[in-house]
Amino acid sequence: MTVPLSCFTAYDVRGRVPDELDENIAARIGCAFAEQFSADRIVLGHDMRMSSPGIAQALTDSLTARGVDVEDIGLCGTEEMYYAVFSGEQRGVDGGIMVTASHNPADYNGMKMVQRGARPVSSDSGLREIATRAADDDWWQQQKRLGGSASGALIDSSDKNNYIRHLLSLIDTDLLQPMTLVVNGGNGCAGPVIDLLEQHLPFTFIRLNHEPDGTFPNGVPNPLLPEKREATAAAVREYHADVGIAWDGDFDRCFFYDENGRFIEGYYIVGLLGVAMLHQQPGATILHDPRLVWNTQEMVSAAGGKPVMTRTGHAFIKEKMRATDAVYGGEMSAHHYFRDFGYCDSGMLPWLLVCQLMAAGGSRLSSMVDDRMVAYPVSGEINSKVKDPDAVIGAVEQQYADGDKDYTDGLSVSFSDFRFNLRKSNTEPVLRLNVETRANPQLLKEKTEELLALIRAE
Repeated sequence: MTVPLSCFTAYDVRGRVPDELDENIAARIGCAFAEQFSADRIVLGHDMRMSSPGIAQALTDSLTARGVDVEDIGLCGTEEMYYAVFSGEQRGVDGGIMVTASHNPADYNGMKMVQRGARPVSSDSGLREIATRAADDDWWQQQKRLGGSASGALIDSSDKNNYIRHLLSLIDTDLLQPMTLVVNGGNGCAGPVIDLLEQHLPFTFIRLNHEPDGTFPNGVPNPLLPEKREATAAAVREYHADVGIAWDGDFDRCFFYDENGRFIEGYYIVGLLGVAMLHQQPGATILHDPRLVWNTQEMVSAAGGKPVMTRTGHAFIKEKMRATDAVYGGEMSAHHYFRDFGYCDSGMLPWLLVCQLMAAGGSRLSSMVDDRMVAYPVSGEINSKVKDPDAVIGAVEQQYADGDKDYTDGLSVSFSDFRFNLRKSNTEPVLRLNVETRANPQLLKEKTEELLALIRAE
């Protein structure tokens, strides 16, 4: 007998509480995770959602009943779980689970899971098998009968000092200069980490939506939504801040605003961080996703690095980083990965490194990106719902048959003066379009409209 579980995605667990995910399902998933990876010691953390403590407790009970030791890091961001797992490999940590639904609405929750060394768990690396076990009612009844025959330890590992020290070790704090920063935690988990970092930094912080609050009194913490940007932008202008920073709920993504309150597309931050890492590791490999590429390739090459394109998605990027020994990987969606952070994504390191770049060059963020935005204007990611995504991609490919094609992720087509990437959503019948040109905003407008007309012609 199987129990339908709709909360599994290609990369994690995500569902509405309690319809798609509850404490009983969480207990099944925890037990299945431990069996899949023969785990004896697991790190467990949770975000600020109202349902997160209960789900975390169900995981703890399920795991310890199986004899698994649980290192409980408490309320945290996803990267804190990553850190605890990759830094704990020598002491026998076999994996980690973070209870979070990131930027989803308040009635959702989920889990992000990693195995030993903070290597990702996705549908290609164990998640499918975990889902199969968790849905098997006979297997679960057997596990419950076996439960209690062993008792794992529950270890309080909520102290964040080692994590904070590791973050600070990856920047040059001597280069930092006094600045005013607007920080918008979105009532997610970023606030407590900012408070701990503050004592080590010469910055003045203007705090917005700072306290973790799972009721989301100021709406879902998703700075990618245009309607969520103005609060941070307005505060930057009001306080004459040097930069604004906003995070999603579990702060694995961070977003930037310049001193004028202008939102900076994540694409341009990838180039900046690539250069920042090349200052520390000359000649290193820098990974980037295929959606927008020209600016990153030019900046990395000019700084003496090796730009390498890889498929979008954290599991693919982390695997490629290990294979190429890349020092940094960036996605335009504001995920930034660092070799010295266990090849994992961090929402804290990017703003620390950008502030270091600003201080070292005596530059404002606007002056660091203005020329790049002029040189490579972009459309921003545009979503279109279509009935048959594959058929539409085929029609687009035929229409632009004379361009240089790449299939790293979806369809990329390049011409001398413009390029685009068209890719399918993993979860819905949606196509995502990104267009860029070489210093030609009028051509950008024309080609974007031309492509959208073709994509949406039904």
